[in-house]
Amino acid sequence: MDLPAFFAGVRPLFGGELSQAQVDALNAILKAWGQYGDGKPRHLAYILATSKHETLNYDHMREIWGPTDTQKRYEGRADLGNTVKGDGKRFMGRGFVQITGRRNYADWSKRLGMDLLSKPSLAEGHEVAARILVEGMLKGTFTGKKLADFPSDFVESRRIVNGTDRATLIAGYAYRFLEAIDKASEAAPERPKPAATPPSPPELQTPADEPAERNGRVTFIALVIGAVLAFAGMAWGFIVSLIDKVF
Repeated sequence: MDLPAFFAGVRPLFGGELSQAQVDALNAILKAWGQYGDGKPRHLAYILATSKHETLNYDHMREIWGPTDTQKRYEGRADLGNTVKGDGKRFMGRGFVQITGRRNYADWSKRLGMDLLSKPSLAEGHEVAARILVEGMLKGTFTGKKLADFPSDFVESRRIVNGTDRATLIAGYAYRFLEAIDKASEAAPERPKPAATPPSPPELQTPADEPAERNGRVTFIALVIGAVLAFAGMAWGFIVSLIDKVF
């Protein structure tokens, strides 16, 4: 993917300008996608759309709570695993997908090999949050629904995270992200193919490398020549002796 082309394509989604914090967030998600994603542009587009919505344009990695929210938000919610007093606020929404509740924090503690239960704020870090976002939406850890369940429906894909809340709005973001991804992929230069390795020249054979069969033929020819020469010498001696007797 051509990153400058990608950022140029998504900039209108953020009012025409991207802050450094937004660039950093997008880079973190793209990096996690490269490590944990499945390579499907539609899935990446919806992941980006979801994270944009959940974090209010990547400006809030933690859920916004007012002074009167402590008692009414999530406290005592057994469906979220909030069984201990104070769990509601302790395990508020955090990260690019705003994981919420003791159950989700415990699940991701096991998956990541880190203690999010003791340190919930770890879920706000870009690297951790991006991995949770990508893997969670691909594997369906949040609601049991995953990206593969909605291969061509961005509206219904909202069920992966939060029912149908703002489903149409987020689907619109997804289409814009997908357009930017497609253009960035087209703009990416092709990697040069490695030059073909020239064939190795044939090895020259030395006398020691010659086959035994060839050596045998040479020896046989030498013996034949020697025998012919010896016979010729005997014949010549006989002829000379005969001439002496006659004359």
